[in-house]
Amino acid sequence: MHVQFLGAAQTVTGSMHLVEVAGTRLLLDCGLFQGRRQESIERNRTLPIDARSIDHVVLSHAHIDHSGALPTLLRHGFTGRIFTTPATADLADAMLRDAASIQRSDADYLNRRRVRMRTHEPEFAPLYEMEDAIAAIERLTPLEYHAPRDIAPGVRLTFFDAGHVLGSAIVALDLEEAGVRKRLVFSGDLGRPNAPILRDPETLDGADVLLVESTYGDRLHEPYTEMDDRLAAIITRTFSRGGKVLVPSFALERAQEVLHSLTRLQLAGKLGPIPIYVDSPLTVRLTQVFERHTECFDSETLALMKSGRSPFDPQNVRYVSDVEESKAIDASDEPCVIVSASGMCEAGRIVHHLRASLDDPRSTVVIVGFMAQHTLGRRLVERRDHVRIFGVEHERRIGVELLAGFSAHADQADLRGWVSTMRARGHSPRIALVHGEPAAQRVLCDLLVADGAISVTIPAPGDVLTI
Repeated sequence: MHVQFLGAAQTVTGSMHLVEVAGTRLLLDCGLFQGRRQESIERNRTLPIDARSIDHVVLSHAHIDHSGALPTLLRHGFTGRIFTTPATADLADAMLRDAASIQRSDADYLNRRRVRMRTHEPEFAPLYEMEDAIAAIERLTPLEYHAPRDIAPGVRLTFFDAGHVLGSAIVALDLEEAGVRKRLVFSGDLGRPNAPILRDPETLDGADVLLVESTYGDRLHEPYTEMDDRLAAIITRTFSRGGKVLVPSFALERAQEVLHSLTRLQLAGKLGPIPIYVDSPLTVRLTQVFERHTECFDSETLALMKSGRSPFDPQNVRYVSDVEESKAIDASDEPCVIVSASGMCEAGRIVHHLRASLDDPRSTVVIVGFMAQHTLGRRLVERRDHVRIFGVEHERRIGVELLAGFSAHADQADLRGWVSTMRARGHSPRIALVHGEPAAQRVLCDLLVADGAISVTIPAPGDVLTI
């Protein structure tokens, strides 16, 4: 039994791990790499493995850095099933279609610019087309939480709630080969205890090997209770200057959390019915999926819904689908809040909103989630004076505010607590840290060892762990 780390090894994006047991080859996640635009394109056009050799995929959740390479896998000959939770299946349906649409739209834009500027760059092609996304969607096989299923000889799969985004799962694989039985547990992306909307992450028994995300292994988040007040202060301050508040947000989960925060602020009388634009057709579709999967909600969110108030519907919110209406928001001088995808500012409508407001010192961009290295979002976090958008350098005069407390990822204390509980419920599992940058992983590794973990490794891309 082996696991090979093909993606999200000493980096945060492109989650992909190969499990081999009893002649079966499974992928845990199949995500897109996100970083420097050209590097991302080159890395995502190919796969680090023969797609035809993969029997099945187990998908932890629908974020594109975990699911976005599935159409490429199909395009290269994968014929198996993609096991995931029902909510993730519904979300991935929308997200993969949107990913294909964005890639086609961005390719068309870059090609028009190439012709207009008369450059000698080759014609840009999307990673995959809509038919590839639909082929992947047709392979999605929903499996409820806590419902063990034999998916291959010697492989039993069970999902547990990860509390990260709607439908997110901790993956438990009970493996058997030549009379030897082992339990491999993959955390996926872990959520935060007591976070709004979703239930808390679960723990389970008997892990022999733990693959644990480490995104925030070197830091602690601000309390959720402070985020509402800080967001209200930023909006009030920006509006007083006549500026706009831009919130680059993952369409899945983060956008819903921001809308929930705005709703709470209005209910508490801390924010009036200000103009709010949700400029992301994907966010509209995903919010509808949220409202269909209330089985994932915590008791507070269910109580709010029973009172007749949607947690995702602040006053004066307008969901924007039409491209011309999106352009009109930028053309208007009206102060407003714009919540738009994508979360790392590498694609989608947020890029166009940033291009329009980047030189406006009255406006503010509010960062509410993790930004991977070499993305436009990370350059904004670093408050660089100049940034590039679609290959053109712009001066940054817009203000930048960080609200890391909105993160849906467990922080250092949450990760240590989860691992300690897992160790207490099993023997002494071997731990491999994935989905994190090296500096954060080294800090978390040392702390886990200090907590009593016997074996903690930080695998590099391509490394193999014998189970």
